Amino acid sequence: MAVEADGGVEANIVLLGADSVGKSALTVRFLTRRFIGEYGAIESVYSRADHIDGREICFNIWDSLYTQGGDNSPSLCDKQLQWADGMILVYSICDRRSFDVVRQQLRQIRRGRKPSDVPVVIVGNKRDLQHHRSVSSEEGRLLALSQRRCCFFEVSAAETYHGVQLVFHRLADLIRESRAPRKSSAGVRGIVRSVSAVFGKKRAE
Repeated sequence: MAVEADGGVEANIVLLGADSVGKSALTVRFLTRRFIGEYGAIESVYSRADHIDGREICFNIWDSLYTQGGDNSPSLCDKQLQWADGMILVYSICDRRSFDVVRQQLRQIRRGRKPSDVPVVIVGNKRDLQHHRSVSSEEGRLLALSQRRCCFFEVSAAETYHGVQLVFHRLADLIRESRAPRKSSAGVRGIVRSVSAVFGKKRAE
């Protein structure tokens, strides 16, 4: 998450997941508030400025295509891993295979990205299709709980804008939190140095 010259914040977000889980539908719903159900196989990066707690954030959203390696496992490119400040991993609650893909992609992110605790939001999409559900809410929640800097949402891109907005805003919060420890740890080191200097002077006296 980079700070722009005007004081705003920029957040680079990559959407990952299997085919036909609604990655593009989620992206377009967030960008335009509209739902579009059909998309071609197009990989794009979109930008949108939004406000969270009175602060402007420019979301750069990489809506990625699903690719597989030679062993049929999900394939993530290094450019995606290094570009992203945060990741949204999307599966369909009606497709067990898509949930397995998210688990595999999550493992690849933790192995391939340094630092490994890049913020991640896991999203179970198509909540409006409960009668076709094959992945329980509890499975998604437990997967998120097993990770650092990770949370879980179930949404329907087809039904509501608000739930989709929460996904992106929560990821922005996680990204901001991920930067805070570095600042606070530097502050603690400064305090330790100051205290050491004071006691050093006393000993010298």
